[in-house]
Amino acid sequence: MSKQKKWNIKVFVRLLSYWKSYKALFFISILATLFLAFPGPIRPKLIGYMVDEFIVKHPDREMLLFYTLLVIGLLLLEGFFRFVSSYFSNLFAQSIILDLRKKLMNHILSFRIQYFDKTPIGSLITRTVSDLEAISEVFSSGMIAIMGEIVALTFAITLMFLTNWKLSLLVLIPIPLLIMATRIFAKIIRKSYQLEAKQVNKLNVFVQERLTGMSLVQLFNRQEKEFDSFKEINRDHRKAHIKAIWANSIFFPVVELLSSLSVAIMLVWGALQVEGRTSIEIQMQFGEIVAFILWVHMLFRPIRMLADKFNILQRGTVRAERVFDVLDHKENIQDEGTAVDCNFDAPIRFENVWFAYDDEQWVLKDISLEIKAKSTVAFVGATGAGKSSMMNLLGRFYEYQKGTIYLGDIPIHEIQLDDLRKNIAIVLQDVFLFSGTILYNITLGDESITKEQVIEAAKVVGAHDFIMKLPGDYNYEVKERGSGLSTGQRQLIAFIRAYVYNPHILILDEATSSVDNESEELIQKATEQLTEGRTSIIIAHRLSTIKNADIIVVLDKGEIKEVGTHEELLNLNGYYRKLFEMQFSGKKEEK
Repeated sequence: MSKQKKWNIKVFVRLLSYWKSYKALFFISILATLFLAFPGPIRPKLIGYMVDEFIVKHPDREMLLFYTLLVIGLLLLEGFFRFVSSYFSNLFAQSIILDLRKKLMNHILSFRIQYFDKTPIGSLITRTVSDLEAISEVFSSGMIAIMGEIVALTFAITLMFLTNWKLSLLVLIPIPLLIMATRIFAKIIRKSYQLEAKQVNKLNVFVQERLTGMSLVQLFNRQEKEFDSFKEINRDHRKAHIKAIWANSIFFPVVELLSSLSVAIMLVWGALQVEGRTSIEIQMQFGEIVAFILWVHMLFRPIRMLADKFNILQRGTVRAERVFDVLDHKENIQDEGTAVDCNFDAPIRFENVWFAYDDEQWVLKDISLEIKAKSTVAFVGATGAGKSSMMNLLGRFYEYQKGTIYLGDIPIHEIQLDDLRKNIAIVLQDVFLFSGTILYNITLGDESITKEQVIEAAKVVGAHDFIMKLPGDYNYEVKERGSGLSTGQRQLIAFIRAYVYNPHILILDEATSSVDNESEELIQKATEQLTEGRTSIIIAHRLSTIKNADIIVVLDKGEIKEVGTHEELLNLNGYYRKLFEMQFSGKKEEK
């Protein structure tokens, strides 16, 4: 057995292990499915008996009516068990998928930001939505249904042999051919499902990225080019899906052909018996022939259904592989910290810190720096100098490779992650807002923060007036990513969010780089309110916004080049002065 097949069996066994969480639903589904396997095969036996005894041999209307009602009763019983089996197996499946989706989402939320830098969001959407739906079919109409079909098949064959074993052997002649066709079909269908799953993922990633970046697509007039790319991906998806349909289109007619072949063999044999053209004496009755014709259809139907259910298992196993790949991924944040109730009003020290996003292409090189408690420190430098990287390390969105960052005397990785993140607030240049009210986007669903606290914070920040002018004020429904608000308004909402969470450490990452002068003035006032009485770290391109910082740190290519106040750095005539003169060339220097 190949390594791939062994792995697939391992994945399938792992998938089945989830039944233990819902044993009651599982056993109800199994029992209903097993009971469902018996009424069907019994029906041909009763019909054959009715034909022989009460139509051919001894016509009896009353007994014929009685057995007709009995057959109808079996049909009703079969319908009842089919309902119970379908309802509880689907309830069982969706309960498992509910837990599996929660587990998957919780695991994804624990990943480092670095994981999302290299994993398309559309791919993760596929895992949490369509892949899990395909897996649900393994439980609802795959595994349990297969057990029922096997029991039904076994019971039907048993009744056939008890009725006429020689005729049963003749009817079963095409079965080896069917088994061979099923094996070939299974190999083809697995490859087609793997290709289909790959194309579904590719399609989801493409659509998600283009819809998210629609403004960029239209700005550069890329609509036709992107549509051409979409058509090609869509065409590949269609080809992958057609391969699966092609296999089904061949296999199921083969099953019907072999079913008809069994009936033909039986009828020819019966005709030969009537004409006496064989030396083997078989006492055949008309009702027996009717029963066997019905059994043949019941015999091949479970076999055909087994192949169909096997397809579901194949598809579910392929999708489960992809889901388990994410669940088994170990790029989650390691929260090994035990220190709680730390003093966050303590100095922050970087000691010989080295950091790289990829291998050893160092973004920060041997950084050593102390940020005093409740001081305001500004980081400046060209794009790519490493300013934002230092803040990412402080919030443990990424982990450094060498050196140590201390809060007081405690290394930050020894502080419990929840405690660390709870005491740090970051206001980014590109503010992300969720679909929902402004109130929700400020509190992020934290019920301990009251609306009164939010209003008070908005007044302090200077955003209350613009919010009150919106339809519904604090209950105004923000559109996706906050597209209904200006950049400055989104920034102010982020400031309110930071204020109500009352952090000990505040990080402002390029908070005024993309706003107009009026918004910048409001944000400057909000910054003064936010930074008061807490350790504040400001990353800025506009040097005019950080003149009053206690310390300014100049970074270049991942190294600290200069540290000092605005006046001190200007007097050095170094990196900072060059940056300052580039921004204020032609203007009189203000000191």
